[in-house]
Amino acid sequence: MKIQRLKTNPEYPYVYETHLHTCEASLCGRSSGADMARACKEAGYTGIIVTDHFVYGNTAVNRSLPWTEWVNAFCRGYEHARAEGDRIGLKVFFGWEACYKGTEFLINGLSKEWLLAHPEIRDCTIEEQFELVHEDGGMVVHCHPFREEAYIPSVRLFPEYTDAVETVNATHSCALSRSHNNPEFDVKAKEYALEHDFPQTSGSDIHRIDLLLGGMAFKRELEDSADYIRAVMNREPCLLLNGNESL
Repeated sequence: MKIQRLKTNPEYPYVYETHLHTCEASLCGRSSGADMARACKEAGYTGIIVTDHFVYGNTAVNRSLPWTEWVNAFCRGYEHARAEGDRIGLKVFFGWEACYKGTEFLINGLSKEWLLAHPEIRDCTIEEQFELVHEDGGMVVHCHPFREEAYIPSVRLFPEYTDAVETVNATHSCALSRSHNNPEFDVKAKEYALEHDFPQTSGSDIHRIDLLLGGMAFKRELEDSADYIRAVMNREPCLLLNGNESL
């Protein structure tokens, strides 16, 4: 299929997809990590963050597996994307999307090795997640906090256990989106972030290679996940992309 290209701003030429799923690890994923990497490179992205659904989210990995086997299987989508990214010149960072009864968080800045060494993350509470992630320099982003869907029993907010808020989710507002399409979810998320003075992020929440062209555009190239965290937490100038326009 023909991949649409990003409409880039010359002042913010480095664009990153921060919320992306693969079929290797997300049950709702429709494209492999390698295919997602190729599509994003063709669209003009500088980099992507693979954020597959974690243990109690919509994971494609058998939850009954021993922890080491589960982590190895869970990371395949990222690893395939990373290998292809290295080949074609696309930065690929690792993260995941943790789920607590429909309330979901993007975890950034940690690694597969960290997961292998911290099996307690599997069954921790939201408070314990925040503490564990922070111990080693990670970041917790409350993603699509006001989305309303059958799989989300209620909107629940945890400002004391959140570093940043995803205030733009392209599935909510992009004209190309096939699901969760309600821009009001993002309006409420932005109001929440402003009320608590949270840094804001943007991602497409994509599951297939027909991209929504959301994400974050920066003035400089980001080196790794830790650099992404610095850019977000230091509130570096950026554009939040919703697939239709820059915000």
